[in-house]
Parts: sequence; C-alpha cells; structure tokens
Amino acid sequence: MKLLREFAGTFLIVFVGCAAVATDIVSGDQLGLPAVAATWGLAVIAAVILTGGHLNPAVTISLAVWRGFPKRHIAPYIAAQMVGAFVGAALVYLLMGGAIADHERQHAIARGQPGSEASAKVFGEYFTVPATTAFGVEAVATGVLLVVIGATGRLRSRYLGAACIGLTVAALIYLVGPVTMACFNPARDLAPRVFSALAGWGTVPFHANGTGWFTVYVFAPIVGGLAGGAVSVVVLRP
Repeated sequence: MKLLREFAGTFLIVFVGCAAVATDIVSGDQLGLPAVAATWGLAVIAAVILTGGHLNPAVTISLAVWRGFPKRHIAPYIAAQMVGAFVGAALVYLLMGGAIADHERQHAIARGQPGSEASAKVFGEYFTVPATTAFGVEAVATGVLLVVIGATGRLRSRYLGAACIGLTVAALIYLVGPVTMACFNPARDLAPRVFSALAGWGTVPFHANGTGWFTVYVFAPIVGGLAGGAVSVVVLRP
C-alpha cells in the first residue's frame, strides 16, 4: 500500500505539472511562469494530502539518513516514484502529443535533432547557465524544501503541512525556474526524461546539457536534500 501511494502521488505531481508545462509551451507561453509554478504547487499539495508519501527520492534518502527511515525501503520507494513519474509523463504525451507535434512543425523543431530540447522540456528539464551554477541552484533550492518539510512535522494539521510544502515548491519554481526549470526531485526529471528519449527525442535529453542531466537534476537534489535534512535535525528537532 505504501508503494502504491508513492506511485500515485508522484504520478499526480508529474502528470499535472508536465501538462501545465506542455500547455504553456504549445500555447506560446500564454500561461506564464506564475501559473505554471502555481500548478506544480497545487499538484504537490493534492498529492501530499491524498497519499502522505515521500514522492521524491531526495526526501526518501534524507529521511533514511537523518530520520530513521528504514534503509531497506529506499530502493522500493524510489522505484515506485520513478514508475509513477514515467506513467505520468506517458499520459501527458498520450493526451497532448498531437499538440506538441504541431508546435514542433510550426517552429521547425526536428525531434531528435540538436535544438529539439525546446520541445523535450515538456518532460525533462534543461539549464542555460553554467553547470556549476545550475548545480548550486538545485542543491540550495532542494535544501530549502527539505527544511520546510522537516518543519511541517511540528504542525498538527496535515493539510496545513501539505499547503506549506506546496507553496514552497511553487515559490521556488517561480524563483529558479528561469535558471534550471526547477527540479528538486530526481524522479520528476529522470523518469520523464527517459520517456522523452523513448518518444522520439533519442539522445537529445541526455546530451543537450552534457552530464548535467545527472549532476544537476539527480545528484544536486540528493546533496541538497541531505544538507536540508541535516539543518532540519540540528535546528528544528530540538
């Protein structure tokens, strides 16, 4: 049941969030960053309320290191999160694949060729700043998120805690979205990125930013999550 909650919650976040990104892209940025950030935040609130899960490998690993979450459950939890994110991305493509293809034709984007990350970013994330800057941004933002998650343990209301987490996600996306597209969650990026590679973008999702797909969107959130978890334990737990 717990793994099902991880699957369902991560699926919900990725499906709603990536659908918002897809709508923004194919509509010519008519939604805008504030609306996209708010949509991701609302998806997180709903997922946390409905499932109460970790929904993020960075959260699972941090809880295992700092909060006594059983280490034997790390791999199954992360696997469930990855599968949920992959299915969420697949459903977005099923519903909006035609609109994405139309957008590519209108803007002369050759899927699978250099530059097609312009449409692949419906699923994965890409940065335009130096990789070291992007790494720092993702690590710090994820650390802030983990501190907030740790602080919500003091709240008596599950709904208030979910709102705090979701609003933090929305605020962070609004702040750093223009820099890294705002990940904070390895499952949210890696599984949809793999899907985009299988859906016609080929090697582009894993070559457009060099090794940044791993260092910035997988490793940095884990590092930031561990740092944020440490701050939460040292500063907030007493």
